[in-house]
Amino acid sequence: MATARLRTSRVALLPVLFLAICVLPLAAAAPWAALLLLVPALIAVWVLRVGVDVADDGVTVRSLAAARHVPWREVAGIRVAERGDLRLVTTRGTELRLPVLRTRDLPRLAAVSGGRIPDVG
Repeated sequence: MATARLRTSRVALLPVLFLAICVLPLAAAAPWAALLLLVPALIAVWVLRVGVDVADDGVTVRSLAAARHVPWREVAGIRVAERGDLRLVTTRGTELRLPVLRTRDLPRLAAVSGGRIPDVG
């Protein structure tokens, strides 16, 4: 099985581009205001980087600054939090929030896990 990358849709970059265009006149007004262009840049990096990678050897949860790999033998299951967020439960009892995934993504997560995560929907 190839690595399945579950990310925010690239369409989310369109509002980021719109934000950058809106900030551009303000950023050109003063030299210090050019720092405002960092906001759309950071949001774009977040859209492109944050997500979950599912592979044969386990699950990798990627945040903006770090990544954590959990082998399949350490995965106890998935927990649905109050607001519909998904959390990966490990055999040690710890939980990792699965960014950009919600309850509606459970069937897709179950499919790319190769049956390791059951679809109970």
